[in-house]
Amino acid sequence: MSKFELKLPQMGESVAEATLTNWLKEVGDTIEMDEAVFEIATDKVDSEVPSEVDGVLLEKRFDVDDVVKVGEVVAVIQIEGEVDNMSDNSSKEEEIAEEPEAVPAKELEAQMAGVKESVSAPVPDFSSSERFYSPLVKNIAKEENVTMDELEAIAGTGKEGRVTKNDIMAYLESRSNGGGEQQKAVPQPETKPEKVEAPENTKPAETKPKESKIAVGAQDEVIPLTRMGKLIAHHMIESVSTSAHVQSFVEVDVTNVVNWRNKVKNAFQQREGEKLTFTPIFMEAVAMALKKYPMMNISLDGDKVIKKKNINLGMAAALPDGNLIVPVIKNADQLNLVGMAKTVNDLANRARNNQLKPDEIKEGTYTVTNVGSFGSVFGTPIINQPQVGILALGAIRKIPSVIETDQGEYIGIRSKMYLSHSYDHRVVNGALGGMFVKAVADYLEAWDVNREI
Repeated sequence: MSKFELKLPQMGESVAEATLTNWLKEVGDTIEMDEAVFEIATDKVDSEVPSEVDGVLLEKRFDVDDVVKVGEVVAVIQIEGEVDNMSDNSSKEEEIAEEPEAVPAKELEAQMAGVKESVSAPVPDFSSSERFYSPLVKNIAKEENVTMDELEAIAGTGKEGRVTKNDIMAYLESRSNGGGEQQKAVPQPETKPEKVEAPENTKPAETKPKESKIAVGAQDEVIPLTRMGKLIAHHMIESVSTSAHVQSFVEVDVTNVVNWRNKVKNAFQQREGEKLTFTPIFMEAVAMALKKYPMMNISLDGDKVIKKKNINLGMAAALPDGNLIVPVIKNADQLNLVGMAKTVNDLANRARNNQLKPDEIKEGTYTVTNVGSFGSVFGTPIINQPQVGILALGAIRKIPSVIETDQGEYIGIRSKMYLSHSYDHRVVNGALGGMFVKAVADYLEAWDVNREI
């Protein structure tokens, strides 16, 4: 019998850790290959981790709600076979050692000097730091003999000030040129606080849980927020307290869009095997407007504006449990309408089935939400940080409208909708916010009813 270590797999370049949310197997349970063993959550994405082997669950290394780093062993599975990935050198130790060849004295001395130097080099004690370092950064620090003091002094440009590969490589280059010594943290003399004697009978003050200010009746039901619900609540409060929200509203005549879609949707589904909804059409219009007004495709970092090169559109999608998730259409301006429709349908389907990857909800530069799918005429959506704008699509309604022609004006039935644009007034003024949403409206109203797809 042998053992297999089931590790947390790599989930994307920007993902370093995940929260273990549920064990699907208990110790002693039989596991088949590709059968899910536990569930994890990263940001808003939940996913299952399958077993790579057949066997029996022997050990759990983490509990529910524990944070696990990529590459850490989460479970140990007992299997029948010859391979044991827990023993690296046991088989090698049993091999018969061949007689070593004679090594010249000078070469031996050089090798010994190298060994002494590597042994004497200080190994950083990462456990003493409250700062997070990725496995890659740790390996570079060990190989390049970067002390813990030096590492702590490096200003990180990653998320939450984390040190990235580029940060430590830039430091090493600076150090090799003689500038690294200036970046080293100057060790401060350790000062121990005076020991204060507490009275013998004094007990530490007990912290009482915060009492609810809302009265709960006998017939009321108390429902705890889910993990995703807590994340959304925190994100929304943070956005409102960060950005100065302003809204602009535009009414759009989408009669040409509605008529064109009704004409081509059946042929499109037969040819592509995909439904043609209004969403990819609106996404195309937003992408074109962002190309025309690139200062809507930005983020604000302190007193610096980050102008994004790529147009990555977030597409807010409602989940069956009532929560919300925002998958991202990367480089949306580079997709034709067929590619946009396929991408929209794929992300929406996998969002509903909880199959999105962590990288597929990251790096959005602007967000679109369809409040009209629930019958709302318009809304005032909250900006998805760190973006500076979000567009809400209202319900399409047939209403009587004044139609202007060369022969005069008359009343007719038209398909219309409202576009609601929320933007961050710290960096987007009313002129830009209004012109952007008007550009989206103009694109939709000028839709070619003879367009080929």
